Amino acid sequence: MLISERLKNIKPSGVRRIFDLARQMKDPINLSIGEPDFDIPVPLKEEGIEWIRKGFNKYTPTQGIPELREKITLHLKKKGIQFEEVMVTAGVTGGLLLASLALINPGDEVIIPDPFFVMYEYQVLLMGGIPVFADTYPDFRLREEEIVKKISKKTKFIIINSPNNPTGAIYPEEDLRMVVRVARERDLLILSDDIYDNFVFDAPSCSCIGQFYEKTLTFGGFSKGWAMTGWRLGYVAGPKEILRQMITLQQYTFSSMNSFAQKAAIKALDFNVEHYIAGYKKKRDLIYNGLKEKFIVQKPQGAFYLFPEVPGGNGEAFVEKAIQQNLFIVPGSVFSKRNTHVRISFAASEETLLKGIEVLNRIS
Repeated sequence: MLISERLKNIKPSGVRRIFDLARQMKDPINLSIGEPDFDIPVPLKEEGIEWIRKGFNKYTPTQGIPELREKITLHLKKKGIQFEEVMVTAGVTGGLLLASLALINPGDEVIIPDPFFVMYEYQVLLMGGIPVFADTYPDFRLREEEIVKKISKKTKFIIINSPNNPTGAIYPEEDLRMVVRVARERDLLILSDDIYDNFVFDAPSCSCIGQFYEKTLTFGGFSKGWAMTGWRLGYVAGPKEILRQMITLQQYTFSSMNSFAQKAAIKALDFNVEHYIAGYKKKRDLIYNGLKEKFIVQKPQGAFYLFPEVPGGNGEAFVEKAIQQNLFIVPGSVFSKRNTHVRISFAASEETLLKGIEVLNRIS
């Protein structure tokens, strides 16, 4: 067998399978894609193009260009995030991989609230670690008794993602402070994935772990808030000891980040996206109000996903019925140890959302 042992528990992403299927269909109603439906704002796009024209196209420092790291530092300090060092990464995904490489030994356990972004489980498995899931159903809240009972001597860290993919939930400050207290009592690290922090609908902003706990790795990026998905740019901030090891690892993995995208990202951090977020709040209300009569569903407070429980309680079977009607959504089992829900992305046009609502209500 030529394939390494570390890949024996790794399987292709269920989300990508749906994406690939959607690409083969003619004019599908696609509510599966987890990326903004708007293009990179023109001023940011032009900034990137301008730096290409200026010849800023070569390798950059492994940890990111100094001026972007300085800008990210100011951005995080305004939010009240505690950290000692910051680095630029190949999206949040790249940052998470570096953190996993730096922190996880075979047999280490990582606590992940369920539902969860699919990448968390498989990056832990890739390192020989053991993902341990803390249930948040039915209201997608963090509960102390659920987290504490999953902690063992092998626990290395806890991953928190708020606003959350796939649920759209924002964990309230009291939940986050509880997790911080539990982690501090046991001297655990927390990884805080804040990639959706621009997408907050019912408040000016949301609380995040890094505001309350010094032993936090805070992950953020430009893919969601500024639609720079294909430019693959993110960042990590946290304790200097860990970040220095991650920078060393980046030398031997990603080497350096997209050059012109880093220049555009400097401008992005000053670019106001409130009108985009207002548009997503309108879409959130449209799809939530359109489905709440026939589905058990929590109103998402952030990100751009709805995570309803499906009639009959079989998410995968429901997705098959939807695909037969040319509608693409993702089974909740991709993001959870349960198969009772589906993930619906409202990062789509209002016309597409209305078509999707009609199909979902008809097959429910």
